[in-house]
Amino acid sequence: MKNLSLIILFCIISAFQAQSKNLWAFLTYASFSSPEGPYLETYLTISAKSVQFVSTGNGKFQATVQVLMTFKQNAEIKAFKKYELRSAEIDDTTKTDFHFVDQQRIALANGTYDFEIQLSDKSRNTPAMPYNQSITIDFPADKPSFSDVELVKSYTKSEKTTELTKSGYDLVPYAYTFYPESESKMIFYVELYHISKVVPPDQKFILTYYVETFESHLKQNEFARSRKESPKEVNVVLTEMDLENLASGNYNLVLEARNQSNEIMASKKIFFQRMNPKARMAVSSIQGTEIANTFAEKITNTDSLREYINSTYPIATGLEKSFIRESLKKADLQTMQQFLYSFWIQRDPSTPEQSFRNYKALVYKVQVNFGTPVKKGYQTDRGRVYLQYGPPNTRSTQYNEPSNYPYEIWQYYTLNNNQRNRKFVFYSPDMVTSDFILLHTDAIGEIYNPRWKVDLRNRIYSTLDLQDTQVIESWGDFEQDYWDLPN
Repeated sequence: MKNLSLIILFCIISAFQAQSKNLWAFLTYASFSSPEGPYLETYLTISAKSVQFVSTGNGKFQATVQVLMTFKQNAEIKAFKKYELRSAEIDDTTKTDFHFVDQQRIALANGTYDFEIQLSDKSRNTPAMPYNQSITIDFPADKPSFSDVELVKSYTKSEKTTELTKSGYDLVPYAYTFYPESESKMIFYVELYHISKVVPPDQKFILTYYVETFESHLKQNEFARSRKESPKEVNVVLTEMDLENLASGNYNLVLEARNQSNEIMASKKIFFQRMNPKARMAVSSIQGTEIANTFAEKITNTDSLREYINSTYPIATGLEKSFIRESLKKADLQTMQQFLYSFWIQRDPSTPEQSFRNYKALVYKVQVNFGTPVKKGYQTDRGRVYLQYGPPNTRSTQYNEPSNYPYEIWQYYTLNNNQRNRKFVFYSPDMVTSDFILLHTDAIGEIYNPRWKVDLRNRIYSTLDLQDTQVIESWGDFEQDYWDLPN
């Protein structure tokens, strides 16, 4: 995962995944405030398989990664950390199926910084692997705000203060923003500052956290919790959320602090992904939907109804997708009518029929522009992206470059109202069906492929090294130009 911005009842975490020929690393970070001032915590994970272990002289082996972090403002270094991260010592260098994790704290004043981290394997003569990102620290003194969230693997009452200690607990960080089927719960820690400045001491405020779909911001009521709290200078949240029945998909974890008038005083979101193929939508959950005198009741052709439902797949939630995959073929007319109406009234309670018709028009447009002899428009990658995010602001099409497969680069100035300048690369490796496959994008929750230029050029060139990410410049090929400056 690269350039992920995460948020939550809690806060924003950013993450990057980096790879080179020798080193695989994943970094998340979160900012907090303290009486001494704001600080940033970094959580760095290294794959033991990607580093070289050397003898320590005592019959054991250890790997060492050199780390350099710098924080700049207007090219001036404001803070830095330089250190060596060592793995645990092992007896057998063939048994490296583990990761080692590091946590650091860096004091940083409020402001925006150019952050760079460089990583290198000390035991290999390879250049440092840099990664850059802009980060902002912002804790106002006169109004409530959340810290960033720290995703937690486990926690215990602290017996002594260490770098893992917060609010009397030792927190072992969960270093990813992806929850596989094997992870049945999410644990997170967050701090809420200065709520006592706006809520009188004799009143309560409402702290709410819930899961919403990332693409359509639909609240998942099964994963929503609220509680009343008394205002403090710092309100601490350390809690768990059961993910057992959360379907596969992209989500936000949302945190809100509301006053007694139900006004939001502070809020945060964090992006995360869930893989859970076992989750299924129970047909009984929609069979109570009242459809009398609705547009859905008027659709009585089962083939048309099934097609309308199938076409919603690109914008459906994880559970809705499970219904479409698992239950739609066997569903009777009334169940399909109930599903269709439930689908649209969740997204537009006031005018669901109009939203249905607007979307149907988009599906037709996608079919005309992206349908292929073997796929309907909404089943193609271009059609899915168009339906999910809308039309791109720019669309560069290159179908006849000397070395590259036919490709398109789409650019969105704004995506989901919170991502800026995101691009999608589609290509047609079979060059027959005009089915352009999504090859790479920098959008959150989508496929990130650092080898996209290599794969695009596989029409002429090929490489046996699966970690190669760069290509030799070739006359007449402009994929990097169109990526940098779409038109």
